[in-house]
Amino acid sequence: MKRPALYIIAILSVLVAARYGLLRDRDAPTVVEPEDSIPAAEKRLENLRKLAATLPGEEDLYKRAASELSGREKDLLKADTDQQAQVALFALVQNTAHANQVEIRGYQEFREKALDNDYGEVSVTVAFSCGMDQLVNLLAAIGNQPEILSTNEIQITGGADKRKNVQVRLNVAAAVPRKLIPEKKGVAAF
Repeated sequence: MKRPALYIIAILSVLVAARYGLLRDRDAPTVVEPEDSIPAAEKRLENLRKLAATLPGEEDLYKRAASELSGREKDLLKADTDQQAQVALFALVQNTAHANQVEIRGYQEFREKALDNDYGEVSVTVAFSCGMDQLVNLLAAIGNQPEILSTNEIQITGGADKRKNVQVRLNVAAAVPRKLIPEKKGVAAF
């Protein structure tokens, strides 16, 4: 080896030794082993016992809350997809109308929307003609269904019918699990 290479190696060795030996950070915290005294260990054990004692109460509270939630969610419209929910809602409205001597032949539109992170809403708009007493009975029957239903919109138009029938456009909505509502993508999501 040549002398300049030896000088460079010697200088680098001195710099490394100075950096890690002489110029190290003296204010750096040193890791010390914690003192594990008997009173401290007994205190930690007591805290763990208190925490373990609350566990059965918290489990009972969770079970009651889950039971109450399942009781409330049993009234949601049951379906596997949003289309099935819409068809089930239309069938429910049509059967309720038929039971009240109102004939609904078809629907005008279906809609769905998210209400929050857990629930959504599907709705169907139907049009029909009936007497005012039949309409009142139909609205009461819809409100008495075990499912969570609501009448979002109703338009009543009188006619020149001798039997005093009215033209009705009715929008009925049902609550469903949020997973049935398709995600909106793009600008329409805002």
